[in-house]
Amino acid sequence: MKRYLPEGKIFNDPENQYYLSSPEAMSEAMTHGITVEARARMCDNAHDLYIDLECGTGVIPREEGAIGIKEGTTKDIALLSRVNKTVCFKVTEIKDTPDGPLFVLSRRKAQEECMENFVALLENGDIIPAKVTHLETFGAFVDIGCGIVSLIPIDAISVSRISHPCDRFFNGQDIFAVVKGRDSGRITLTHKELLGTWLENAEQFAPGETVSGIVRSVEPYGVFIELAPNLAGLAEPREGVYPGQAASVYIKAIIPEKMKVKLIIVDVFDSSGFPGKINYFIKSGKLDKWVYSTDSCGKDIVSEF
Repeated sequence: MKRYLPEGKIFNDPENQYYLSSPEAMSEAMTHGITVEARARMCDNAHDLYIDLECGTGVIPREEGAIGIKEGTTKDIALLSRVNKTVCFKVTEIKDTPDGPLFVLSRRKAQEECMENFVALLENGDIIPAKVTHLETFGAFVDIGCGIVSLIPIDAISVSRISHPCDRFFNGQDIFAVVKGRDSGRITLTHKELLGTWLENAEQFAPGETVSGIVRSVEPYGVFIELAPNLAGLAEPREGVYPGQAASVYIKAIIPEKMKVKLIIVDVFDSSGFPGKINYFIKSGKLDKWVYSTDSCGKDIVSEF
């Protein structure tokens, strides 16, 4: 299967730069149906996208800007939001003008090829690269190839619960995801299965250590503090603590048979820190079944694909 990547991933590749280098190379890309990437510099009042090309002027007519624009199933914000970002396209026509070559381009055709040769062939459990495009309270939208967008629901981002996807992701972030299924023809994704089981995460810590964490929820019986995206521990109640604060915590005990980590809060403080780097335990291949829970805990927390 040809590898189709989120927009921006091939821009700096020597082959892509070659096709951008001259009218002759762009003509070659047109002849062979090559998908090329360049930066969109402007969207005019007709919602045509103008593309940065050193060898001439590039334009993606509105209806060629994305799958569904012509039919009205995709809103024009999908075009406006691409300004100053990299877009993929196929060269459909080269016109000679007094100001130099005019390259007529189609992002829609690049997306249709990606849909037919990649997205339509994806199966449940496939692990794919993706790029975060925007965040909503209910989940993260990600580019899974050529600007085709899919959703990771907030409860599928990590085992440790978050209040908003921005607690875990940022726009433009490169991530990995797992194909969960299809909803009305659209791919749905999950993410938490790539972040390790309870035991895999717990093995990174030891009783007696003082480590960093993030307060995720405050309950009458204690404070839940995230040590890793798929691992949280419980500390005794403490006044003045609220979700989102950074914390330093002493690890009192790790109990695999109960899937519990007992903590003592050393300090808490406000933090506006950027989401941390994601530690993936799996980055490729295919999942049939993922078991988060330990063998001895007496309950099964499982994802099946």
